[in-house]
Amino acid sequence: MRRSNDTFLGVSMTHRRFTVLVFATLVLIPFGPFASAQIPLYTEMDGWPDPATSAAGTPALWNFGQVSGVATTANGYILVLHRGASPIMLFDAGGRFVRAWGDGLFSSGKVGGIAPGDRTPGQSGYTAVYGAAGCHACGAHAIRVDPDGNIWIVDAPGHVIYKMDPTGRVLMELGSKGVSGESRTIFNLPTDVAFGPGGEVYVSDGYGNARVVKYTADGQYLLEWGSRGTGPGEFGLPHNLAVDTEGRVYVTDRDNARVQVFDADGGFLQEWPDIGGNSALFMTTTDDQHLWTGGTLRDLDGAVVATLPGGNGGHGMTVSDGDVFVAQLAGRVQKFVVP
Repeated sequence: MRRSNDTFLGVSMTHRRFTVLVFATLVLIPFGPFASAQIPLYTEMDGWPDPATSAAGTPALWNFGQVSGVATTANGYILVLHRGASPIMLFDAGGRFVRAWGDGLFSSGKVGGIAPGDRTPGQSGYTAVYGAAGCHACGAHAIRVDPDGNIWIVDAPGHVIYKMDPTGRVLMELGSKGVSGESRTIFNLPTDVAFGPGGEVYVSDGYGNARVVKYTADGQYLLEWGSRGTGPGEFGLPHNLAVDTEGRVYVTDRDNARVQVFDADGGFLQEWPDIGGNSALFMTTTDDQHLWTGGTLRDLDGAVVATLPGGNGGHGMTVSDGDVFVAQLAGRVQKFVVP
């Protein structure tokens, strides 16, 4: 561990109780009144988003590229991050298109692989690839909404994370667009962002580096931990993050097929093995804290509590008013409801 001395649409964020969720295949998530009761079975709702109508009642002209992330605003609107024209899209709770923005913001590069035989010792298996044909906003990797309603978006091959107000105005950047490295202010293909109970900001600097970096709410460097490897506190690919109400940090170590749990300063606490896929972590309101991986519900010690049927993978997810939204790189958003 290395240390330094150094309202969305007029609706405020008020819910402060959290559950940790992670999915590798299809995430089916009980929360609220279901968290301690009988676990419901979700079914997919067809026709979300509404393919024909905008919130203003006019025809909605939109198409998704690869959908890399989804997030929920305080009033239940859904933000969709995709790799295509107008890469940030907002839909109301009924799935009607509201507005879109973000053209020209993201890198046109994408994350590519390096064959094992072409790597130097300790080198990452990933690199940024630029100039790919048909690549529009390919850098758009993850989207989150913080407790104050601000929107955070990770541009992986751009090596930068944007903090926006609810209107889409950029308030702050972490990293330097187009500049890769490994320092307090420079990333190499970052993957996700999460928020601590005191407003702290955590970044998984994952594809090119193998670390988690912690900042103050205003972007001042605090500390970092992690290196490439398979041992405790080491990462193959730190792909996603979540922080619980006690400040514990959950990191999906995707290439090592596990979740590692740390204290707020990067001290290793425990490992949950045999968790594969993208394993994206997400926080949602509930009285009980549990973690989902695939169709498996775990308590915060990693013990399996229950299982649910699954089968569809996803790159990101969110929960709104009990409904589950899954971002599919195949170019769609799935909505799951309790019938």
